[in-house]
Amino acid sequence: MMDRMRLMFNGVVKSERYSRFTLQPTEDGGRHAEVKLSDDATDDATDMEAGGSPTFRPAPLQRNRWTLFYIALVTVLVFVFGFLIGFASHRPSQVEPVNCGTTTGMTTPTTGMTTPKKETPPPAAPAQKVQLDWNDITQLLTMKLTSQTFEKTLTEFALPSRSAGSKDDMNQADHIFDEFKKLEMEPWNDVHYVKLQTPDSKAPNHVVCGSVEFNTAGYLAYSATGKVQGKLVYGNYGRPEDLEVVKKNIELNSSVLLLRAGKISFAEQVANAAKKGVAAVLIYPDPQDYSYVADTVLYGHVHLGSGDPYTPGFPSFNHTQFPPTQSSGLPKIPAQTITANNAAALLKKIGGPAPDASSGFKGKLDVSYNLGGIEDITVEVNNMLVDREIHNVFGVIKGFIDPDRYIVLGAQRDAWGEGYAKATVGTSILMELARAVHKMIEEDGFRPRRSIVFASWSAGEYGSVGATEWLEAHMSSIDKNVFTYISLDGVVMGRGSFIASASPLLYSLLERTMKEVKNPVNSRVMMYNMTGNDPWETKVMRPMMMDDPAYPFLAFAGIPSVSFHFISSNSELYMYYGTNLDNRDNFSYQTNHRSGEMVAAAAQFAGQMALRLVHDHLLSLDVSSYKRLLTKTVKGVSNQVKQLSQKDVSATWLFSARGSFVRAADSIANAIKNTDLSDDEACRILNSRIMRIEHTLLSPYVSPVKTPFRHLLFGRGPHTLASIAETANVTELHTQLALATWNLQGCANAMVGNIWDLDNQI
Repeated sequence: MMDRMRLMFNGVVKSERYSRFTLQPTEDGGRHAEVKLSDDATDDATDMEAGGSPTFRPAPLQRNRWTLFYIALVTVLVFVFGFLIGFASHRPSQVEPVNCGTTTGMTTPTTGMTTPKKETPPPAAPAQKVQLDWNDITQLLTMKLTSQTFEKTLTEFALPSRSAGSKDDMNQADHIFDEFKKLEMEPWNDVHYVKLQTPDSKAPNHVVCGSVEFNTAGYLAYSATGKVQGKLVYGNYGRPEDLEVVKKNIELNSSVLLLRAGKISFAEQVANAAKKGVAAVLIYPDPQDYSYVADTVLYGHVHLGSGDPYTPGFPSFNHTQFPPTQSSGLPKIPAQTITANNAAALLKKIGGPAPDASSGFKGKLDVSYNLGGIEDITVEVNNMLVDREIHNVFGVIKGFIDPDRYIVLGAQRDAWGEGYAKATVGTSILMELARAVHKMIEEDGFRPRRSIVFASWSAGEYGSVGATEWLEAHMSSIDKNVFTYISLDGVVMGRGSFIASASPLLYSLLERTMKEVKNPVNSRVMMYNMTGNDPWETKVMRPMMMDDPAYPFLAFAGIPSVSFHFISSNSELYMYYGTNLDNRDNFSYQTNHRSGEMVAAAAQFAGQMALRLVHDHLLSLDVSSYKRLLTKTVKGVSNQVKQLSQKDVSATWLFSARGSFVRAADSIANAIKNTDLSDDEACRILNSRIMRIEHTLLSPYVSPVKTPFRHLLFGRGPHTLASIAETANVTELHTQLALATWNLQGCANAMVGNIWDLDNQI
């Protein structure tokens, strides 16, 4: 029987026939293909025997019924035989069911089998995707950002000196790069070649006033150089209102103005003085504002802008690529810091009339604080420009849904001296946030929708040079990717109170975060309780000043930005900034010896804002927040127009543009209500509309080289609504009003989304 089946199989295998083609042997051993076109085998055989051309008809099938029967039988037998073998070899042993308990997110099937004598644990079922809600995320973050953690990290990043571009600065940049690499954050360096200004050790800066003569140790970077002589005049803080008081009594033109530090930046003080024709400026720390030893030296810069002032509006990749140029914010007059002891010696000789008692000119030095205008004084500044290579260091934790959209967390790495509060704290928070988020993803199943970029900046002390150069390098595309900047600079300056500066788009997020983060002074309540009975915005929010590290991101790049600070209850400044006293001991004193707790609280606050922005389906940017500010500012412009009583100038169209903005904001709010936010594509479209708001508030009608801070509301220059509201020149008012109107209307149009959705109502 088996022999017969074997023969039949061989016959089948050796057959020259196939389902569609048949290979027929030829006389010379070759073969040709025949295609079956007909079942008429007789005609085909006849044609071939006659030597005619082939008709491509196959030979008739020569099989009887028994052949087909045996083929079918063999097939069935082989199948049955194979099944029996497989069943015998794979038969499972009999075991009892094992109760493994219940695990959240996992399923353990029961088998109904008996327990073997020797128990073997079953293989673990594959874990399901972990679903973390917002409470889970905040708890995980808080657990990872503890005071004990920061005690170690603050020591890791503390340096005795860290000037921009120095060996210490570069070494720490390399260390941060290596740490980012360990966290698999794909780190990269952003290298710039910038011009910085330093004192000339061979020709120190010098001041002479009669018998008072001294060299200065501190300095103000980007001051004009040279020797200037003039009458010594005291001008309080150098604010416009202060100089108006002086001008009523003393001639300011060609004078040397002595100012006390505080209230406004060094750069603004010098710029205000230059507008009044002052020849040079001296700045000192008065004991009323700075309660440290009287011989403490001050450092700072006087560039009324940010970034490298010798490559304004474009990145400092290589100076040789560009013709020589300078920022419009560089001062034209020399400026120099002096100590409180030096200032006391000058004020004792100054003479002249005394200011009005109500003017607030009197400080706490043991002198009369007269206005002067009598004594001659000579100021010599010999600072020199140097070229420095600086490195910004970046790492990224990528999102899982929209990785091309990201927030930036940034911290300054350099400082004039030790820079403990200025640089060590921010850098430590930056690193610990990166470590915490990395662990949350790797160990806890956190899946951020969007990405987080961690940035360590250099040359921040010279006016956010590193950060601004990066913004300038990516000016054409950055608004399409970055939707928020969170500054980690100066986040802890004391203990007892809290202040912040931000784009209005982030106000709601700030308020929400204050309600979720515990008060570091009293952990039984939330930070929101620090505001007391006052409206939280009145208690917490402050205007964002030009020397704020977040300012270039908001006013230059049009990115919603925020900076925040834990402060002492009786002061909003950290008096050790810009001195060699910014060290660990003084920081500990300012935080009531609770440094670790305060730094951990600041990290938790920044971290929760960051995670909320990358976690939620909808961006946590409040589109309605600009309504109130715009209404107030536009009214100011309207009042100025009415005051000038010009018939051919009207604020009507500006009011119309404001109305368009409000309607566009409302249209986004309505779209949010009517959209399924679990739909990723629909959510991305909504977020795109929200991301346009801040950037389209940058004026397209001014040059980023001459007027870098182009923001219509928070910028600096004649294009801003605040400036228009103070313009007395009718022609200038008319022009700027028209441009501001179309700037605001363009923002409203961009918020609508698709151009075909525009109508006469927007």
